[in-house]
Parts: sequence; structure tokens; C-alpha cells
Amino acid sequence: MIKKPANLIYGVNDKPPLTTTMFLGLQHVFVIFIAMIFPVMIVKHLGANIDPRTASGFISITMISSGVVTILQALKKGPVGSGYLCPSVCGPSYMQASFMAISSGGLPLLFGMTGFVGVAESIFSRFMHKLRVLFPTEVTGTIVTMVGITIIPLSIKSFVGLSETDTVITSPEVIVGIATLLLMIGLNVFSKGKLRLYSCLIGMIAGYVLAYIFGLFTETDFQKIIHSRIIDVPYLKNLSWAFDVRLLVPFIIAALCSALKTVGDLTTCQKINDANWKRPEMKSISRGILADGLGGIIPGIFGGFGQSTSSTNVGLSIATGATSRTIAFSAGGILIFLGFFPKLANIFIIMPKPVMGATLIYAISFMIISGFQIIMSRMLDSRKIFVVGIALIFGLSADMIPLAYVNIHSWLKPIFHSSLSLGAVTAVVLNLLMRIGVKKKLTLVLTAEQESSDIIYKFMQKAGGSWGARPNVVYKAITVMNEFMESTPNLALTSQDITMQVSFDEFNLDITIEYQGKILVFPERKPSKESLMTQESAAIELAGYLIKQNADATSSKKDKGKVILTIHFEH
Repeated sequence: MIKKPANLIYGVNDKPPLTTTMFLGLQHVFVIFIAMIFPVMIVKHLGANIDPRTASGFISITMISSGVVTILQALKKGPVGSGYLCPSVCGPSYMQASFMAISSGGLPLLFGMTGFVGVAESIFSRFMHKLRVLFPTEVTGTIVTMVGITIIPLSIKSFVGLSETDTVITSPEVIVGIATLLLMIGLNVFSKGKLRLYSCLIGMIAGYVLAYIFGLFTETDFQKIIHSRIIDVPYLKNLSWAFDVRLLVPFIIAALCSALKTVGDLTTCQKINDANWKRPEMKSISRGILADGLGGIIPGIFGGFGQSTSSTNVGLSIATGATSRTIAFSAGGILIFLGFFPKLANIFIIMPKPVMGATLIYAISFMIISGFQIIMSRMLDSRKIFVVGIALIFGLSADMIPLAYVNIHSWLKPIFHSSLSLGAVTAVVLNLLMRIGVKKKLTLVLTAEQESSDIIYKFMQKAGGSWGARPNVVYKAITVMNEFMESTPNLALTSQDITMQVSFDEFNLDITIEYQGKILVFPERKPSKESLMTQESAAIELAGYLIKQNADATSSKKDKGKVILTIHFEH
């Protein structure tokens, strides 16, 4: 049973009022439209090879696909959907492979390959819950962090009004960007209730107004709205599909990168919605990846751009304190509606760059910190430090030094195309390599007379770090082991040797203690002060009681002259 964190106004299972739900959904739609730049880039790349109505239909179907998959992702019951507010947007992971497809065979090849990898990702989702070993918290935390870091270049360029065609920073663009961001931050930090809920939406609307005042809207922007149809059924001329085996590898890699990103996004959703979060819940993530796979199948069949979960929207939900899954139904419904109303949709598409940048910076701040929190929720030894550190270093190099990978084979370019994909794949591979030689069972042999507290502490710190155990569980185990050693003078040991075996399997940490002497019992009640003063056995009972209070389960038995204590901790 999840416990709603105190910082959330509306948790995942809460149902905000209808009006509130609609405005919160609209707020997410504004952010979702930032990613519409990817299908627009596809249209521009095709140029004269695509007629205006087909171009409009391609973008409209992409919007509708985004809305449908956003709703599917929020479903709690059934085989599809993680049950979380994790909207779907045009996936950057598909960008490199998509350009390769339209260069080789136009839109038919793009649709065919997008649909195929959606099927591949859907099949992969069925095995996802069995691949827990691939996604310990240091890997998922690194992916979450890289998700936020990857958006930094786009957010900063947009914030100061830069693009591929606009290389000059102007004062009005900087003023609009700073004013929009400060308003969002101010409403989030210094206000409560609905002002905090709508901090991003209010900031974006104010940004639009400022952009208009400072003349950042061009005549072309207004022409897009004026000349677009009010109502239009999405239309694609000669809709067809093609397949090219040569593009199989780049598209499968794109799907893998998309799936890894989804793992990170859904892990964040789980963590921010549960104050008692311990580890990624893989069954929920598996259903979420199936929904993400449908984000390839649906646009592939009907003619749109591949979809993937939106890290920026997850960050937005953290910032506003509203993570209710009903908001996803609202956002999805609005997107589907806009798919049939191009004139309204164009209002979102012409979003001023400084407003876009301010929104991204506002949202990804929470995403990056959430990633670091996931990483630091477990103990780290040198192996895990290398997993995190090297993945971050090589991941960042993809954006900081892109020329380093310019000669990579075209099939592998989707991995090296962005910091996220390279960082995520590096983390997964390194995690598998670093697991070599890590023992899940360790044995410590002590004698009753030696000073053991420092030995136990170092032993458990090393074990906990190599396993990636949670610090609070390891500290409880250290307390229990020390408590037992302090009780040995009262156990009438016939041999000074004490064997402690510690085992770990991600869900459980177990300690088995073997010795020769009196059996240690685990009473339900604490011994009274009077019995501690007058009865020798009371000291043993007190030790057993304190051990029981720190553990989740305890048992003791005698076997062939040895006492065997089993102490269990849930992890």
C-alpha cells in the first residue's frame, strides 16, 4: 500500500475536482507540445515531397496518438498501463532512426519501421519483470538523472531564443525567458494551493503575453493560425507502409533507448508517489513499457511520429504537487480534441522559444534532483560508483563532444545520438560487468571475547555497498549483530567460535548466527526492571527482545548441539 508524500497536493489515487483536473491537464498539454518540434522537423526535412494537408495530417495524428497513449499509460488495471501520470510525447530516441527512414523511403518506411519497433518493445515488456537484475537503483537513478541532463542544451538554447536558424540573442528574448521562469518559481515557492498547482500554466500564459508585447511573434506565426482549418479530419495522402531490414538495428536500438528512458520515468513516478518507496516495482514498469510500445504501434499504423514517456511532464507533476492519474485522462482527451482542431493546436505549436526554455528549466530541475535521490537511496561501493560515474561521464560526452562519435556505424548512431541513450546503455552494461564476483552470501567468524563492534561495522558496510542495500536496513543489521555479541557472556558458550552468515537478494537481508551455548529466545515483552535486577536469565531475554524489535522476523532452534538464530529484514 503506497503512502502519499506530504509534499503532494493530489496524489496518484486522488481525484481533483473536474475544473481543476481540466486546467492541470491543459498545463501538461502546453509542455507536451514542446516535443512537437520533432514531427515538424520531419515535415521540414521532406520539403516539397509532402503536400500541406498531409503534413498537417501527420502532425494531427501524432497529437492524437500522444493523447491515446497518455490515457493508456495511466490505466491501473489490465495488462496495459503503469497506473501513473506519465504523459506520452514525440520520442527523441526515434529521431535519428526516423531521419534515416524518410531519407531512404519517405513516410511509408517511417510508418512501417515505427510500427515494427513498437511491436518489438511490446514483446520486450512481457519479459521486463524478470529483468530486475538489469535495473538496480543506481542504474535507474542514473537514467533518471540523464533524462533531465539531456534536456539542458535544448532548454538553455530556447531560454535565450537560440535555434538552428536563429543564432543571435536579443534583450527581449532574455527578458521574457527570465520573467517567465521567475514567475513560475515564485508561484511554486511562495504560494500554496491552486496557485502552486497552476504555477507552470500561469507562467506560460504570462510568457505568451510578454512575447506578444516584445514582438517575439512573427507574421509567419500568425499566418499559421489564420490559414489553418478550424475543424479537420486528419488526412494522409496515399497512406502506406514499407519495411527495410537495413534499418532494423537502428530502430531496435531506438526502441531499447526509449524503453530504458521509460524505466527511469516510471521509477520516478513510483518514488514521488510513495513516501515508503524502496525499489522499482517491475510489474508496473512492465505494463508501462507495453503502453510505450503501443506508442510506436498506433502512430505506425495510422501515420504519426513514435511516442515515448515524457520526463519533462513527470518533472512538472513533481513541481506542482499534482500526480493524480485522472490528470492524464484530461491531458489525453485535450490532445485528441486538438488533433481535430488545427487552428487551436497551432496556438501551442507557435510557443515562443523563451517560454519553452523557461518551462523546461522549471520542470527538469526536479527530474535531475530526483535522479540523484534515487542513486543515493542505496549504499555505494567502488563498483557502483564506477557504474554511475562512468555512465554520466560518457553520457555527457555525447552532447559535449559529439565529434568523438562521428565515425560510429550508422546502425549504432541512435545510441550515441544523445547523452540519455549513451548514458543509459553504458549504465546497464557496466552494471552487468560489475556484478561479476559479487557474492550474495558472506560469512563472518568471531569469538566471544574479541572487541567486535568495529569489525561488524566494516564487514556490513562493505557488504551493503557491494549489494547496493538500503543504509537503514544495513544499520539495523549492524545493531542486531552487536546486540547479540553483547549478550554472549550470558549465553554460557561452550565454544568461543560464533559464525554469522549474511545473505541478500534485493528483497530480503537475512542473518544466520550459529554458536554453541544457551538458546536465545525472542520474547514479545520487555523484561521488567525487577527481573533484570534479580534474574540472570532476564539479561538474555532483554537481548532477544531488542533484536526482535529491530528485525522483521526472528527464529531460534537447536540442531546437533548448535544454536541457530535466523534474523530477517525486509528490503
